[in-house]
Amino acid sequence: AADIPCSAYRSSWSQPRIEWKFQKGSSLVLFYYGGELTQPYKNRVQFSPTTIHFNTVTREDTGKYICEVVGDNNQIAKSEVNLIVQGAAAPQPPP
Repeated sequence: AADIPCSAYRSSWSQPRIEWKFQKGSSLVLFYYGGELTQPYKNRVQFSPTTIHFNTVTREDTGKYICEVVGDNNQIAKSEVNLIVQGAAAPQPPP
């Protein structure tokens, strides 16, 4: 499991709009948008304004998570977290 904080979140903003993006190499995936998680994250991620919580992570989840918060007067705050998932080595069969 992993928790990724959104340090851009401002509790003083009355109805902030929150978007999460996942960047891996040159591809950018919308992760949380318009108030909901996108597929394929829906089933294994829990969203709260300050954190996204992965129930399970794999090496595929390694990359940069960008949290963008848009406030009432279109102020934008942004934070980024790099997640590195170290996969366990496959167990070696006994000789």
